[in-house]
Amino acid sequence: MENAQQFSFPRLNEPAPAFSVRTTHGERSLEDYRGKWLILFSHPADFTPVCTTEFIGFANAAPKFAEMNCELLGLSIDSLFSHLAWTRNIKEKFGVDIPFPIIEGIKMDVARAYGMVHPGAADTQAVRATFFIDPNGVMRAMVYYPMSNGRSIDEFVRLLQALQTSDTHGVATPENWCPGKDVIVSPPKTAEAADKRATEGYNTVDWYFSTRSL
Repeated sequence: MENAQQFSFPRLNEPAPAFSVRTTHGERSLEDYRGKWLILFSHPADFTPVCTTEFIGFANAAPKFAEMNCELLGLSIDSLFSHLAWTRNIKEKFGVDIPFPIIEGIKMDVARAYGMVHPGAADTQAVRATFFIDPNGVMRAMVYYPMSNGRSIDEFVRLLQALQTSDTHGVATPENWCPGKDVIVSPPKTAEAADKRATEGYNTVDWYFSTRSL
């Protein structure tokens, strides 16, 4: 129980925990990403096979994230020198450059603030946690995977596209929504509005379920 109390969890739609850290690209703070989206993600340890595949996946998708005004920032409970050696190894063995910074997490300050280390997992390893922080520094999404299973980077691209679409157009997105598909219109909030819904030009299945194209 003592270990559980050492770690907190951020909340959706609230300011993300601030940080100022040393990374493979120099000093970084949350404020450095103001005005951009940030995907902050943790991995259990350097020089591990599943994490290596994830880093290659994030690296390959980095240009797509950049097109969406999104930066990437990794973290594990390892030293800066371990991070540097691992990224150099990925370049040598897999031919992939890692273009984003990796936080040195030995002190575990960021891991504690973001709930990256879960009791019962490992005392010194972070689970596969992924956080979407918007340009105002607000936590918008959190995704946790177990240590044994790699994440889907394609899903993170899709989720960021969905979040940005909801912000821009004031709509929701259905299951497995991708750009080009219809979006969901917010349900009416009064009896009068519900009566009018079928006449408003949406693709209406029932008063509470309407979609439209963008």
